[in-house]
Amino acid sequence: MDILRIILSILLPPLGVFLQVGFKGQFWVNILLTILGYIPGIVHAVWIIARR
Repeated sequence: MDILRIILSILLPPLGVFLQVGFKGQFWVNILLTILGYIPGIVHAVWIIARR
C-alpha cells in the first residue's frame, strides 16, 4: 500500500499525505508546500509516508 501512496504523492502530493494522515496538520502543510513549489510538496509527502 505504501508504494501506491508514494506513486500518488509524486502525481498529487496532498492526496498521498491525506491517505496517510487525513485532514491533520501535515496535510495542510503539504498543501502549502505544494502551492509554493511542486518539488517541496513531493519531498514532504514522501517523507511523511516513509516515516510511518
